[in-house]
Amino acid sequence: MDSINSILSTDESAFRKEYALELRKKRQQIYDIHIGYNELDEERKQVNQQALKTPGRMGEIIKNEEIDKEFSRRYKEHEKHNLVLSH
Repeated sequence: MDSINSILSTDESAFRKEYALELRKKRQQIYDIHIGYNELDEERKQVNQQALKTPGRMGEIIKNEEIDKEFSRRYKEHEKHNLVLSH
């Protein structure tokens, strides 16, 4: 049973890493820096639509978590950039 859990954990980890890299390529406006780019928002809408069709699927849960992390990462990066500019 432990080997099955280990394989599942490895697969999930690989999926998360690959999806996170994919999300980093998507453009998104944050505080009107890049007006008109909403690719992360569109990705979230698609994931949520799929989750409505097939509720409880782990893939959509993981995707939503990774989208949240990417928004958070970008927000922190934006704040850090503004802090450097203000000094």
